[in-house]
Amino acid sequence: MNRRTLLAAAAALAAGPALAQAIRLPAGLDPENTLVITLKDGDVIIRLRPDLAPNHVTRIKTLARRNFYDNVVFHRVIEGFMAQTGDPRGNGTGGSDLPNLAAEFSRSARFQRGTLGMARSQDPNSANSQFFINFVATPFLDGQYTIFGEVVQGMEFVDRIKRGAPDTGAVAAPQDRMIRVRVAADIR
Repeated sequence: MNRRTLLAAAAALAAGPALAQAIRLPAGLDPENTLVITLKDGDVIIRLRPDLAPNHVTRIKTLARRNFYDNVVFHRVIEGFMAQTGDPRGNGTGGSDLPNLAAEFSRSARFQRGTLGMARSQDPNSANSQFFINFVATPFLDGQYTIFGEVVQGMEFVDRIKRGAPDTGAVAAPQDRMIRVRVAADIR
């Protein structure tokens, strides 16, 4: 077992009841396009949006099924803006071993509270594994970043993520983490 797998297993044990409970999805969700992110305070249910960003949704599901996101920290959390995660290095400079994705910007969807968007560099076609969850509506991101999902349950748990420094959003240790990330169709 590698160090990352051991850390994820330890985090799962520490989570106790949150991981032991069966997941009840809200009515109307497609389990194949629903993501369950387990945080320290509970499960966050995400409706994935393949209608907006099919390639990004496929990437998120692929990485979730590889356990890539398990035990990954929220490295940049800005009050009144968003919480960013998905970097295995934990500092905002890392990604997966998969190639970057071309942008899938939407003209119709808007960044609202609970919207999930892909993080990227200055290059619009540089999204890989990092993403963010909005605490509030951010219309200045509309048409600039790929929207791939939305929180449908558990936003109160997202609201409890530890905030970072006011100027950079960098979070000092200990950082909150995604304990486990699963595609709902895979939960038994």
